[in-house]
Amino acid sequence: MEKQGTGRWQHKQGGALVHFPPPLVFLILLLLGIVLHYATRPLTISVDRSLRIAICMLVIALGIGLFASALILFRRTRQHPRPWSPTPEVISNGPYRFTRNPMYVAMTLFVLGFGIALNNVWILLSAPVSLMVVHFIAVLPEERYLAEKFGETYRSYVARVRRYL
Repeated sequence: MEKQGTGRWQHKQGGALVHFPPPLVFLILLLLGIVLHYATRPLTISVDRSLRIAICMLVIALGIGLFASALILFRRTRQHPRPWSPTPEVISNGPYRFTRNPMYVAMTLFVLGFGIALNNVWILLSAPVSLMVVHFIAVLPEERYLAEKFGETYRSYVARVRRYL
């Protein structure tokens, strides 16, 4: 049963009150990690290169798989992943059975994999910072919007599924 919101937490386009694209947060902080690597003392991982590459490939593959599966569900339900776009229904299958934010988890995994691949600890450190920024600028506004729009349906989903992992 869908509860129509009053618009208090809605963007002018009808979705969550999010003003900055979350993927840009991850990209900007990833680039900052690259800059810090060259502008300051490079921080690296003391792990065999072949092991590092294997780990990075696994982490990036997990991120791509998670992102792709979430995006497929968005397309099937005729939704757009932009958080400021209207949400016609709560998706609770696929990766959304395990995490309410699979795309943000996927972006975090991708940044971690990229940091491992480049042997750049600054990039690795940017991943949790990016997720924390996205938590405040996107996740919390999305949650308020969805709770207002879907009421008990969304609260029940929140009670069953973790926010990230």
